Amino acid sequence: MLGEGKGFEVSEVGLGCWQLGGNWGEELSRETAFEIMQSAVDCGITFFDTADVYGDGKSEKLIGEFIKQTNAPVRIATKFGRASSVFPASYSEQALREAVEGSCERLGVASLDLLQLHCIPTEVMRQGDVFDWLRTIKQEGRIKDFGASVESVEEGLLCLGQEGLLSLQVIFNIFRQKLVTELFPQAEAKGVGIIARVPLASGLLSGKFNKDTQFSENDHRNFNRNGEAFNVGETFAGLPFEKGVALVDEIKTMIPEGMTMVQLALRWILDHKAVSTVIPGASSARQVVASAAISDMPPLSRELHEKLSAFYEQNVRQYIRGAY
Repeated sequence: MLGEGKGFEVSEVGLGCWQLGGNWGEELSRETAFEIMQSAVDCGITFFDTADVYGDGKSEKLIGEFIKQTNAPVRIATKFGRASSVFPASYSEQALREAVEGSCERLGVASLDLLQLHCIPTEVMRQGDVFDWLRTIKQEGRIKDFGASVESVEEGLLCLGQEGLLSLQVIFNIFRQKLVTELFPQAEAKGVGIIARVPLASGLLSGKFNKDTQFSENDHRNFNRNGEAFNVGETFAGLPFEKGVALVDEIKTMIPEGMTMVQLALRWILDHKAVSTVIPGASSARQVVASAAISDMPPLSRELHEKLSAFYEQNVRQYIRGAY
């Protein structure tokens, strides 16, 4: 359930749709995008997460076309706040209304299931006007619910103080554990759902990289490696790449027999009661199937959770960069 007692049912594993926009890394074809979405639906995934700026609207358009053709029972979350027309200091109710209209048109819907603030500046959230606008537009029926995607515990706590907030989208993975004690209890107390993004730390926690791995010129793992283009935490969860690779090699020694690194990383996230859904991306249908299967796996042992918690405190936390 996304939002305890006040939201809607979502699958424990959702689909992150940034890559469908194709504005970083290797562009996905329309055929591949549809294969990914169909595989997600076939696997029981009922939650897609996108944004108006993913591919300048391409991600939303593809999702809208897919839903229209298949009538798939999927809840769609999109976002507002990172378009160049508003970020970082041109937010207004009119801009928000125009963004809502644009997203509705691209998705082919009369109202948005969930509209999230998209990592907007802390000060804009602190002022609070944007939440008043969201509440007004919700009352008018153009959005069904609203939430916020945030970069730090401070921002998450600011949002939790706002009436009507359904969800918080946060960076959460084995490398980013601070939220377990500093944000999740407050979210649970408020009945606010947690959407976990960057679950594999931009692929680090897949265990497939080594210190010599290279990324294409237009891949954020190349151009935003140190936060040059946007928040450093969105790439490799804020860790220096080479340090992240070395830390993953240590985690590999803890993987239970018969389990992969990806399975360990995703199952660890779902074992936290506060998490409503985790939204790994996918560049192929095969990846979708593998991710969806995590929901049916048994929880990790208490001993392993304690071991990973201690590993984070002793070996990881000191290397994380950026607001957190």
